[in-house]
Amino acid sequence: MPTEVFVSHSHVDQEFAERLVGVLRRHQIPVWYSDTDIQGAQQWHDEIGRALQRCDWFIVVLSPDSVASMWVKRELMYALRQDRFEGRIAPLMHRACDYDPLSWTLAQLQMIDFTRSFDDGCRNLLRIWDVQYTP
Repeated sequence: MPTEVFVSHSHVDQEFAERLVGVLRRHQIPVWYSDTDIQGAQQWHDEIGRALQRCDWFIVVLSPDSVASMWVKRELMYALRQDRFEGRIAPLMHRACDYDPLSWTLAQLQMIDFTRSFDDGCRNLLRIWDVQYTP
């Protein structure tokens, strides 16, 4: 089981990210999610940095908007440079996109497809941690 999962996403994909975070939390997976874990008056970029240093799993929600996001790219680049994330980066295909601009290395990772079915995507994601998905 992960100690804490960092969820990287574009703000445009917030509805999907919130739904995903809800499923993870309901299945007892600890999640750091910017929309619920950054409090008012905090330096959000510092909070993101602390969370990246603390988390041991990294999820990147892929869409045309996340591929265009400078912050998603920065977060992913950080995760790819950290040994502790080796084998612990889960790219989730939310909306079809060319993700090569984020990193050419993403093609080497097992993609979890959410484009056809949210439930199937959740089932495949939770399988990573041997957790049975219940909708």
